[in-house]
Amino acid sequence: MVIYLPAQHGNGADESVLLDELTPREIVLELDKYVIGQGDAKKAVAVALRNRMRRQRLDPDMAEDVMPKNILMIGSTGVGKTEIARRLAKLANSPFLKVEASKFTEVGYVGRDVESMIRDLVEIALDMIRDEKLDEVSDRAERNAEEKLLDLLIPPPEKSSESADMAREKLREKLHAGKLDDRMVEIDVKDRAMPFEFFSAPIMPGPGGMDDADMSNFKDMLPSLLGGRTKKRKLPVAEAFDYLIQEEEQKLVDMDQVQRTAIERVERSGIIFLDEVDKIAGREGGHGPDISREGVQRDILPIVEGTTVNTRYGFVRTDHILFIAAGAFHVSKPSDLIPELQGRFPIRVELKSLTEEDFIRILREPKNALIKQYQALLETEGIKLNFTDDALRELARFATQVNDVHENIGARRLHTILEKVLEEVSFEGPDLKKKNVKVDAKFVQARLTDIVKDQDLSKYIL
Repeated sequence: MVIYLPAQHGNGADESVLLDELTPREIVLELDKYVIGQGDAKKAVAVALRNRMRRQRLDPDMAEDVMPKNILMIGSTGVGKTEIARRLAKLANSPFLKVEASKFTEVGYVGRDVESMIRDLVEIALDMIRDEKLDEVSDRAERNAEEKLLDLLIPPPEKSSESADMAREKLREKLHAGKLDDRMVEIDVKDRAMPFEFFSAPIMPGPGGMDDADMSNFKDMLPSLLGGRTKKRKLPVAEAFDYLIQEEEQKLVDMDQVQRTAIERVERSGIIFLDEVDKIAGREGGHGPDISREGVQRDILPIVEGTTVNTRYGFVRTDHILFIAAGAFHVSKPSDLIPELQGRFPIRVELKSLTEEDFIRILREPKNALIKQYQALLETEGIKLNFTDDALRELARFATQVNDVHENIGARRLHTILEKVLEEVSFEGPDLKKKNVKVDAKFVQARLTDIVKDQDLSKYIL
């Protein structure tokens, strides 16, 4: 399977780059555009992605036995664990799911079962494939919808004539120019109202209650309960056109094929980011919650090892899904996980705490840097934000200081710091007479110094 990656180049044009041709070094360079530092973690995920590409070039018999090298990321919050995994998935156009391991409960307890992560991943893949297919048919759907709308505005004559064709083309020109947007037209729309019998009928779950699979099947039954009924509705031409386009897109997209492709993509390239895995670290000999934590680990184990999960769209094998587990491991250690689960995460990487210099780079360098986001947001109201170098240094210094004194939340501290610094500008934005705002060290100090000095105030505000 060949995957194309859209890449933005200096001339502003999008060019397709073969993902298969990206070396691990080039994958790291792509990740560098969004995540600062953490070279070891980037290398690990780059190798894992490259090995996935290598596996797809092997003979089927050999490829079947090559298991993904799952990764365990160790590091405190806000150092980039999730962002690295998310960007990797986006780079590979892979279905990606982030899930907290602590949200699951042992079988027999009330809560979510671990197989729900696979069902959720399939839903994400389904949306991805559907969007791709809709892009492919969008032009054709728009043309079909336009012809239908013209038929409603000017019914086709029994016999074709030159004058009728000219009238139709003039109407088409008006439609394109938006001159017919407010004209009312009557179309058939699907009736989404529930039949009265549906509300009066009791829902009787089985002895074990309704799990995620039961709920999914239940949702599938709803369209058939409605019977596909339609009703006449008068809509403005603009709204009717949008509705007809959506209707045509649904006709042109083969949902059976979408479901098959979604399952295949999950099995071949799905990525699950299993966060807070340190919170389920617990071994035998404990009491109460310790036993439940080990139970969750044992429930997760077959999913990571490779099993078959039943979803509303068919059976999904998890053998070649890449699992990236992450946790701070402040209290527990990776060795506190059950041995079988430890063995399923052979690659271990420790992410370093962020320094003041890292914060400066985070503010300045990434494509989606916070500074760039605030500049773009305020520019929508004509305000030009200019950050000086000494302002960035002060922001980084305050973020480091607050992280040292209070809970270390890594780069997330920059969000609270920046929000406080720019609070007044954001509030006064539309009414500001001076549209050029210079943010320098003095500007930052004036808004943060007193708060940081007051320990109690700093604790709650920053």
